[in-house]
Amino acid sequence: MEAVQAQPSYPQGLSFEQVWAGLMENREQLRENSILIKELAEKHDRRMEETDRQMKETDRQMKETDRQMKETDRRMKETDRQMKETDRQIKETDRQMKETDRQMQETDRRLGKLGLRMGEVVEYLVAPNLLKKFRDLGLNFLKINQNTNIEDYDNSIFFEIDAFLENSNKAMLVEAKTKLTTEYVNEHIERLEKMRAYSDLHGDKRSFLGAVAGVVVTANVKEYALRQGFYVIEPSGETFNITPPNGQPKEW
Repeated sequence: MEAVQAQPSYPQGLSFEQVWAGLMENREQLRENSILIKELAEKHDRRMEETDRQMKETDRQMKETDRQMKETDRRMKETDRQMKETDRQIKETDRQMKETDRQMQETDRRLGKLGLRMGEVVEYLVAPNLLKKFRDLGLNFLKINQNTNIEDYDNSIFFEIDAFLENSNKAMLVEAKTKLTTEYVNEHIERLEKMRAYSDLHGDKRSFLGAVAGVVVTANVKEYALRQGFYVIEPSGETFNITPPNGQPKEW
């Protein structure tokens, strides 16, 4: 009895070729699905990498922001410290200005007293001992006048002499100030020039000398006055000293 070979069974109504074609179609679909899955996986990996990069960048930015905030906080504290220091300096400057103002008021008060003392000095100048002191220097004045006013309206010459010492051939014009300055010395030069012009107009041929007096006379102002040919008169205790000019006294 012959063996009967089993025949493959196919879905009813389908031939071998149809089944094979279906299998091939499924295989192609599986291959395409595999490619699609691979592409999706790669996209997923790239997205994960990008997300990780963004998270790292965000973390870096957050750290940088934190650093900037700390730096801003430090600067604000430094600014606050500087403002407090500035406020302290302003208060100190205000205190110093008030102290300076107080000192200036005290100086004005003292200068006021010096002004009164200058009146006493002028009284000394009109006293006979001034004539004696100039006599000791070789100048023999016979009389002294205080606060002499020269008023020549015809020639527009006007000036005042604090102390006027004179004899028949010479006269001394003395200018007295609380604090002697170079400006006052220059003004006295102009005063002597006016005196010369006034005397020439009125036939007075005498020569005129100059002297300046001050309660306060600094060394440089004194030297300047002496160079201009002036005698310098300074208080000394209860009296005063007279310093003759450098070289010959100037005559106008």
